Amino acid sequence: MNELKNESLCALAMSEGRNWLPFSANRLVNGRGDHRVVASAKGPYYTMADGRTVFDTLSGLWCTPLGHGHPRIVEALRQQAETLDFAPGFQMTHAPAVTLAARIAKMAPEGLEHVFFANSGSEAVDTALKIAIGFHKLRGDGGRFRLIGRERGYHGVGFGGMSVGGIVSNRKMFATVMMPGVDHLRHPYDHAHVAFSKGQPEWGACLADDLKRLVALHDAFTIAAVIVEPVQGSTGVLVPPVGYLQKLREICTKHGILLIFDEVITGFGRMGENFASQRFGVTPDMITFAKAVTNGIVPMGGVIVTSEIYKTFMNGPESAIEFAHGYTYSGHPLAAAVAHTVLDIMEEKGINARVKALEPVLEEEVHALRDLKSVNDLRNIGLTAAIELVPVPEKSALRSVQLFEYGFQEGVLLRVTGDTISFGPPFISTPEQIKEMIQKVRKVLLKCEEDF
Repeated sequence: MNELKNESLCALAMSEGRNWLPFSANRLVNGRGDHRVVASAKGPYYTMADGRTVFDTLSGLWCTPLGHGHPRIVEALRQQAETLDFAPGFQMTHAPAVTLAARIAKMAPEGLEHVFFANSGSEAVDTALKIAIGFHKLRGDGGRFRLIGRERGYHGVGFGGMSVGGIVSNRKMFATVMMPGVDHLRHPYDHAHVAFSKGQPEWGACLADDLKRLVALHDAFTIAAVIVEPVQGSTGVLVPPVGYLQKLREICTKHGILLIFDEVITGFGRMGENFASQRFGVTPDMITFAKAVTNGIVPMGGVIVTSEIYKTFMNGPESAIEFAHGYTYSGHPLAAAVAHTVLDIMEEKGINARVKALEPVLEEEVHALRDLKSVNDLRNIGLTAAIELVPVPEKSALRSVQLFEYGFQEGVLLRVTGDTISFGPPFISTPEQIKEMIQKVRKVLLKCEEDF
């Protein structure tokens, strides 16, 4: 098998489609050979197999905010592998996981004090949904079976997360096997009222009242939980209007509905706080996390829950398994050790303050693109931003491919979904790198305007 490490043979294996890529146009990608093979990465840059270097505009997939190849993280991984490379998480545990859970709980909003580990955002979401259903059943309120997601929401690709998710393209192939009893809030974006907002739009808190409609439609006593991303990331950085999340919290509290914040993207610094809930001043009943907690080095995810939720499960005979759920790799020693080092670095480097300092730089640079004829909207918050382009009917997919390729040519790795380009640069980026990133994006957009 060693010979497959050879780059030319790698291109041959790609052409045969041996590696079925996720969320990819496989036939297109596999036909590009070394042009689409990552050879190495350092800091905020990838080096491709064909030798070109590209700036990582989305921190991997929102997951490598400290950049690539950090020597302390590499060393932490090595040391933990030598000491304890794996331990079962069933009926036993290990120090890195125990201390990491305590550390994450301390970072979370007050009242969220217990952590259940998973291995990804998708698993974290499905775990949270099961906790919500189990919580109500244990309280003698088993009639609460409904789950409320939101249009354009992304909550991973498990059957639970897919069901509460609201991105049409992720759902339509699997419509016949969606979870029953799921409904969706209207998403909080209205171009006519909030286009070109900087930070949180002033208009739109009223859209949270859509939850009142669903409560009236289904009866509050059938609804177990509402799950939303504080900032909708994968659909193109939809920023919550001022007061919107607060109203969701108020409605959920009034009707005994659990509120889950999916912070897989926003957790651990992306909003300039440990969690977006702290930035917006709203405390949910559960927070899901993943991605940045390990800087993407080793997969890890989890759910942070309130003491009320945890104690509700800690009943019955002491010998009983309180929650029949978990994963072989929950709280994996390597992931936990890496997470500790990542959080150490974030604390030492003052990452939250750094993100706050970079936020206005990204905001100013992105909104300077308003003069381009192809730009339909610009939005930003924290160290995230999005460029929404004027739709090109029946040609969005082709334009996305072209934007990606032009980005490669200019030295930026772009995340293009439909008519939107999303940005989440690494926290270690300099103001100059962010400015250069957007300057190159301007060139890409101008070039693409000639084609569409």
